[in-house]
Amino acid sequence: MKVARIGAAGSAVAAIVVGAAVAGCGGSNNASPTPSVTASRSAGASISSSVASPAPGQPTDYSALLIKPADIGGDLTAPQPPVLNPNNAPGVAQLFASPDNSRRIGDSILIVADPATAAAGIVNTKANYGGKVSGTWQPVDVGSDGTMISGTSPDNSQAVTVLLFSEGRALVNIEFDTAVADPIDPAVAVDIGRKQDAAIKNGLPG
Repeated sequence: MKVARIGAAGSAVAAIVVGAAVAGCGGSNNASPTPSVTASRSAGASISSSVASPAPGQPTDYSALLIKPADIGGDLTAPQPPVLNPNNAPGVAQLFASPDNSRRIGDSILIVADPATAAAGIVNTKANYGGKVSGTWQPVDVGSDGTMISGTSPDNSQAVTVLLFSEGRALVNIEFDTAVADPIDPAVAVDIGRKQDAAIKNGLPG
């Protein structure tokens, strides 16, 4: 199995594929798929996680929906190609990182059946992050049902900010991991989220 290094955003969103939030897939889904996203640090909160590449035959390439390094600014780049349809679910995931890997952003977009499913996915994803990030979820003006949490990983080894929102059929999870002493400015996180929202509005048909 080909495995790529990608943001932990995929790990929380992947839980939506397993759960009832992705209704529409019906009995064709495996009842208990093997988790292909495993966190390397802090019980799943680390941005460096393993995401299995999708099986052959997944035709849709959603990479055009992703923001670019220029939208983020600073010295962050995309050190690897995006992972298409991570965990064999329609969507795309991308890791952005600084040269020394001290700042990482995992951007995951999951395409689901309809806006209601995307909204339900936000609730499930928040629950999946329980115990993985300290802090309290707060509403933010990004997309639909935007919400964000800022805190630290359970072992206090890194600062973690997670931004969730939906845009039509898209469920978006952006996770920011940095040094504890250098957390991302919430306003910057929101700005990046809005750029991602705009890219989806402009690029996702239907």
